[in-house]
Amino acid sequence: MKQKSLSALAALVLLLLALSGAQAQEKSAAQAQPTPDASAKAAGGAGKVSTPAVTAMAAANKVVITATTSPMDLARAAYLAQGGDKARNVKNMVLTGSVDLFAPNSLQSVPGKFAMVTADVRSRIEIQSPVISIRQISDGTKNWSSVPQVQFPDPNKFGLRVLMRYDQSGYVVSALPDNKKLRAFRITDPEGNVTDFSIDPETGRVMSFVIPYNGLVFGQENKSFKEVDGVLVPYNFTQRLEMRQGAAYADFKSKDVKLNIELGEDMFEIPEQQK
Repeated sequence: MKQKSLSALAALVLLLLALSGAQAQEKSAAQAQPTPDASAKAAGGAGKVSTPAVTAMAAANKVVITATTSPMDLARAAYLAQGGDKARNVKNMVLTGSVDLFAPNSLQSVPGKFAMVTADVRSRIEIQSPVISIRQISDGTKNWSSVPQVQFPDPNKFGLRVLMRYDQSGYVVSALPDNKKLRAFRITDPEGNVTDFSIDPETGRVMSFVIPYNGLVFGQENKSFKEVDGVLVPYNFTQRLEMRQGAAYADFKSKDVKLNIELGEDMFEIPEQQK
């Protein structure tokens, strides 16, 4: 792969993962394949798939969506479908799995492994593949990446993390035209960052979201879900980044999750030489 393609791929990985902001939790697989550093630092039990009683409770609390449902109620429906307060109150999560990376205008993917660790406003993300290895850390104040020439946005200002704050002061929920059969709405944070959500009118689940950022357009499509400890998790999802040289894609397949566990003290520590 040419150096230019590698640089684009590095930028893709950082922007995709930074912007996704997913509340990533999902059922533990018996034989997971985590990436080394981040997953090795985290220990504890894996999340459990919700029982029918939990699912029934969530169904009872969901918002009934009609053609006249307000944008605020659409956001509330998505919030409840995600797990409501259970999703909002998750202390931390460790998600690992596999990823296939597609550089712009390339039909050949680069396979790899990923690990995502989040705890409130802090996050650590790693990608490892035969041709590229990337670490990205946000300690809640500073952002750092192992690719210094690539700047990435604050991961707390976009995506599902914004959905968890839809009803908080300073966040504005507004209407968008329907996205085919999906209902759509926009959430704007206090600094003007926007995320456009499209949800299933039957379930309230977020099927996709789109984020304009720094002249680029990022999108995520959720292909399948699982419930873990009452929290809905995108299990298999595709992310894309629209750039001048074309669209780049990353296809993620989750394999293991750990929720609310004890994390290593240095999990979100930015390397000393980069502080």
